[in-house]
Amino acid sequence: MKSIVVTKEAPGAIGPYSQAVEANGMLFVSGQIPIDPRTGKVVEGDITIQTECVMKNIEAILHAAGYDFSKVVKSTCLLSDMADFTGMNAVYGKYYQNEPPARAAYAVKALPLNVLVEIETIAVK
Repeated sequence: MKSIVVTKEAPGAIGPYSQAVEANGMLFVSGQIPIDPRTGKVVEGDITIQTECVMKNIEAILHAAGYDFSKVVKSTCLLSDMADFTGMNAVYGKYYQNEPPARAAYAVKALPLNVLVEIETIAVK
């Protein structure tokens, strides 16, 4: 059985997908981009500012489903430019200081709304 997770504390989906889906004790958080949930607009700024917004959006979705960062087992980070890896990694690392999850990071040609970063996450209870 699956359950759809929705919270107003994170931006709504900009396409035919859910913010997150929980199934069999696992939470699959869709890729989050730096959209301010209060304004619905992309957060302007460098990779550190945009990554901070993404991580806060992920945190809001995790909390809405009864999880936290300690339950995250896998993340995938998509960057519009691999030169931003160090800045993204510095912010990302603040959220996973102990026992960080498995992770992949890729540079892609472009991201939705021309943002610099998108991160998807899987958590387990």
